[in-house]
This record gives sequence, C-alpha cells and structure tokens, in this order.
Amino acid sequence: MLPFARVTIIGLGLIGSSVARAVRAKMPTVRLMAYDADSAVRERAREIDLCDDIADAAGTAVIDADLVLLCVPVGAMGQAAASIAADLPPEAIVSDTGSAKASIAAAIRQALPHATVVPGHPVAGTEHSGPDAGFASLFEGRWCILTPDGDTDPAAVMRVSTFWEKLGAQTEIMDARHHDLVLAVTSHVPHLIAYSIVGTASDLEEVTQSEVIKFSAGGFRDFTRIAASDPTMWRDVFLQNREAVLEILQRLTEDVTMLQRAIRWGDGDQLFDLFTRTRAIRRSIIEQGQDSAEPDFGRSHGG
Repeated sequence: MLPFARVTIIGLGLIGSSVARAVRAKMPTVRLMAYDADSAVRERAREIDLCDDIADAAGTAVIDADLVLLCVPVGAMGQAAASIAADLPPEAIVSDTGSAKASIAAAIRQALPHATVVPGHPVAGTEHSGPDAGFASLFEGRWCILTPDGDTDPAAVMRVSTFWEKLGAQTEIMDARHHDLVLAVTSHVPHLIAYSIVGTASDLEEVTQSEVIKFSAGGFRDFTRIAASDPTMWRDVFLQNREAVLEILQRLTEDVTMLQRAIRWGDGDQLFDLFTRTRAIRRSIIEQGQDSAEPDFGRSHGG
C-alpha cells in the first residue's frame, strides 16, 4: 500500500527533480504536483515532463496534497513554508530535504503552526544542480534521517519513513540537534575545507592557476569536485547550522595544531597512528556500502 496518493514537490533542483523521477519509477500511480520559484525551472520541468502538473503558484500546487516536500535551499525553507500556509490541506503532512534540521524545523513550524511536520534529510547528492541534474536512483542505498519532535504523530513519521524506503533509502530517526552535529562532521565541515583549500591554491602567487589544474592529482582533484557544489545552497547550510559547524571547526583546529606539532618535531609514530586509525574508518564506509572500493574510486580513465 502506498503511503501517499498525491505528492507535491516545492523546489525542482537536484533533490526535488530526483524525488520526482524516483516517485515516477517506484510509485507510478502517485499523482505528482510541483512548483519552483524560478519560472525558467518551471518551464524546463514542463518540457521534460517531470511531473503530472507544474503549478505557477506554490499555493496552487498544494491544494490536494497528502505530502508536501520542501526541496528548496535551507535558507529559503521558512519562506517556502509560508507561501503554502493559506492553501495547505489540514490533513497534509509537510516534510523537507534540508541538511540542517534544528533551525529549519523551527522555521517551518513557525510558518505552519497547525500542520503535521516531519523534518527529513536524504543524505544524498552530487555537485550538480537544476531540474536536469536529478536521477531516479539517487536515494537507493542511502540514508534519509527524520527528526520529528516529541509531539509529532508517530503514524505521520511512519508514512514519511515508508515513502523514503519506497524510493530505495534506509531511514533513521534522530534528534535534530544531534543530526546537525553529525552532519557538521560528515558533510558540512568537509565542504568548508574543500572550498578553503581550493581557494588557497588559487590565491598562491607562486603556484600558477595552470599548474594547479595541470597537476591536480588525487586529493586536490577530489576537493575541486566538492568545491563545485551549489554556492547558494552551501552558503545557507553554513549559516543555518552555524553552532554545530563552529563546534566541529574548533575541534578540527585543535587537531590540525597537534598534527603541525608532530610534523615539526618529527613525531612519525603519532602520524602513523592517526593515519592507521583513519584508514580503518575508510574501510568501514566501504563495508557499509556507502562508497566503492574500486581503484581510484571507480573513476573512468577511458578516452
């Protein structure tokens, strides 16, 4: 049995368009409505037949919805929720896909004080964006974390969980603030480091840009992939998850200082011990199916 018969997607970027494609593939009888604030995106979504109907107003898109999924940048979640407040059916469940949860959940609940809200975060994505970037298999084998509060109807949480599981994801229930700390470690601060090191390389006068590009092997090349992610989305993520990001950055600063000291004093044992421990974490990620063990991360080098 399907958890929802009528789903509305607000925001048709990578995640929203991937949800649309996945619903079409996995739950073809579900009626899909959508809206995007960008008229060019709406037009493109119509051209590629992304949903059953693309509305020209957010309120129009949600009139008959069982589930409304907010797939907009985290800084726009409150505004997106407010835009549907007047037309949202009282029985509809509202969820989202933002990667910061405590601040977003508060913004959505403030805009929709009488709605059933089940905040969510599918931990999946690529560096690409826009309605053409989505694909139906994006969520397969990935995690979707739900962060309901103590007052959320358990039946609503179960329906949203079932929805994501039908799209191929595994679901986990987590406290919103704990989620934000976990994601600061696993996603947000790594992105911040990537932006920083790519920016540092471009600023170094003695390393020309052509050399950076020409010799971008291994680590730097993969940093540039992460640093190519959507600027608007990541600006908003860091501002919305400010406390957790700053806490992890402080810990990281202390650890980097420790490494700096070990290198300065030639403490090879300390370096070896750290590298051995971190290598084991990489192996665990592969064992849990969260990445490939293929040589060079499965990259193709064919002509």
